[in-house]
Amino acid sequence: MRERLVVIGGDAAGMSAASQARRRRPPERLEIVAYERSRYVSYAACGEPYHVAGYIDPLDRLVARTPEEFAAAGIQVHTRHEVVAIDLAARTVDVVDLDGGRTFTTGFDQLLVATGAKAIRPPIEGLDLPGVHELRTLDDARVLRAVADRGKGSAVIVGGGYIGLEVAEAFCVQGWDVSVLEAANSLLPRTFDPDVGDEVAKAMENMGIRVETGDPVVRLVGSERVVAVETEHDKYEADVVVLGLGTRPEVALAAPAGIPLGETGAIAVDDHQRTEIDGVWAAGDCAETRHVVTGRPVNLHLGTVANKTGRVAGINLSGGDVAFPGVLGTAITKVCDLEIARTGLRESDAHDAGFDAVSATVSGTTTAHYWPEASKVTVRAVAERGTGRLLGAQIVGGPGAGKRIDVFAAALWSQMTADDLSWLDLAYAPPFSGVWDIIHIAARKAAQAARG
Repeated sequence: MRERLVVIGGDAAGMSAASQARRRRPPERLEIVAYERSRYVSYAACGEPYHVAGYIDPLDRLVARTPEEFAAAGIQVHTRHEVVAIDLAARTVDVVDLDGGRTFTTGFDQLLVATGAKAIRPPIEGLDLPGVHELRTLDDARVLRAVADRGKGSAVIVGGGYIGLEVAEAFCVQGWDVSVLEAANSLLPRTFDPDVGDEVAKAMENMGIRVETGDPVVRLVGSERVVAVETEHDKYEADVVVLGLGTRPEVALAAPAGIPLGETGAIAVDDHQRTEIDGVWAAGDCAETRHVVTGRPVNLHLGTVANKTGRVAGINLSGGDVAFPGVLGTAITKVCDLEIARTGLRESDAHDAGFDAVSATVSGTTTAHYWPEASKVTVRAVAERGTGRLLGAQIVGGPGAGKRIDVFAAALWSQMTADDLSWLDLAYAPPFSGVWDIIHIAARKAAQAARG
């Protein structure tokens, strides 16, 4: 009997699931229909700031597969189509054709919700003024690139998270005067320790990017277009404003339909990406996952997680049996030559999760200290007191620093101790590290702290 799979959302999770399902079940056994409200599917949203910066051209290089390519594989993709309601009892969805103006209802046997995340937009006066932008879709990236190319002026980035920092770099390298405004007392407040965020801020200021923390935005000023951003204590002239205030799971379809949400506010799923509703699955930014270290539900908006959970959902909804093992929250970004990375738990997160945690912070160089291109790197490792089990790490440094986080991620995944990591047989040559890599040194210091 032929089944019908409807996929809501055509980016990483949705199309990964659709592709996996098609590989396992041919069109005569499974019809696959995907609805996406934007003009693009299966695109690399993480590459958007780098298009704005001018590093990546043309924009279409960020598209992995087009609707036509999916059609050739037997997957129907409808762009500019927005699902506006789910009826679980009738097993139908209501869809609006955004260009054609019609609304229709279509049925499903299985449903994958991959609606992603939406930008946080607090009730701040002036957010809808011309000249105020977000960076979520490829269309957003196209518009912002045109703005960046059009002329140089003052760009104000509201929010000091990953997107805020990446957009700050984009406008900086395009020759704009850039200010980053973060309401919290340090940059990257949700993922890095405050002193690490302060180190990032100092490095950005040395690049000519103004950074102001601890001063919330209260309004955006302008009439025909934005001209300034006012905070509680200051005012910043602005020819363009980009909002990078973070994201939250997009559950506006799931919740009213009766698809249960979890404690994070995202859709609750098991390790097979199943919801509590038979035949209804969820993956990507809109769904919960399990943190490997704490065992608790988390909701992470990372392309790696979206692709992996989409793959798991696609395999399972087409008759397979694979469990998603969880996440560490491993992430990396950069601002010009500064690389910033993290995995696992901060010390404060570890305490909140019930661990008796300690941390050790060391500074060194990315290469042998005498190598001409040596640059500074700071590593913080977190471990459990007594057992010495690694719990997390943060890295800030020059070129070659950031990807060292993958060693920590592998160690966390394998539940290694800090002492184990301090002896790990890592590659050495002067252009790449000292004979004792900064990873070894940080792990050794964390092991000592754990024993103390």
